[in-house]
Amino acid sequence: MSARPIVLSGRASRWGLGLVALFVSAFLIFPVLIIVPVSFSAGSFLSFPPPGWSLQWYERLFSRADWLNSAWLSIWIACLATVFSTLLGTAGAYGLVRGKFPGQKILIGFILSPLIIPGIIVAIAVYFFYARLQLVGSTLAIAVAHTALAVPFVVVNVSASLYGFDRRLEQAAANLGADAFTAFRLITLPIIKPGIAAGALFAFISSFDELIVALFIAGPTQVTLPLRMWESMRNSIEPTIAAVSVLAVGISVSLFLTASWLQIRAKSTLPVSE
Repeated sequence: MSARPIVLSGRASRWGLGLVALFVSAFLIFPVLIIVPVSFSAGSFLSFPPPGWSLQWYERLFSRADWLNSAWLSIWIACLATVFSTLLGTAGAYGLVRGKFPGQKILIGFILSPLIIPGIIVAIAVYFFYARLQLVGSTLAIAVAHTALAVPFVVVNVSASLYGFDRRLEQAAANLGADAFTAFRLITLPIIKPGIAAGALFAFISSFDELIVALFIAGPTQVTLPLRMWESMRNSIEPTIAAVSVLAVGISVSLFLTASWLQIRAKSTLPVSE
């Protein structure tokens, strides 16, 4: 007698998938949440559970110039990388979506390659390239390197907005006498703006949290926040690193949620062609 297959109802399968998703999420998030109580520890070393509660490590964080300088440097580099990658990524996405030319798929793969290639390989390549040009240790050079890593996030988000865009709106503008640039500025750009903003936020996150490239090309005075955290873990483990981690994770999560909201808004507000 052959075994009969077990068929789950739609409600049971949804509950099962929900439980699996909840378990995986807890498995991934729980180690990150541990740093929150550790950052409020009254002890002198990293320990869980904390022996007591105190704000001493946050006070020490905001009173030390080295941590604050690294934080502002990371924000400045991330802002530069965001501006560069948003301009390049938006223009690239527009050309890739609207253009038709030989080797288009190869070019798309090349632009998106930083998402696939291991970061250590990118860092080594950037280091040898910068060493030849004597750019190692330059703040602007770090921002340019981060731009190469952040451009794919902008291209993906803007391309998704452009693919869902109703081109009849541009055609209507052209029939009314608008040239291509005017139609893009007045019609296309306002509609895909949420997608551009989402890509810019993802670009900022990728630059702000980047460590591997900074390890290779940052100089002694260009110590970004992730690099400062790495050096702190190597040299002196103290709960200050937990306070920094909580703030860094909080910034990244806030920006990620904002970018996700902008993506949802972009999909819901795009006029889609029938």
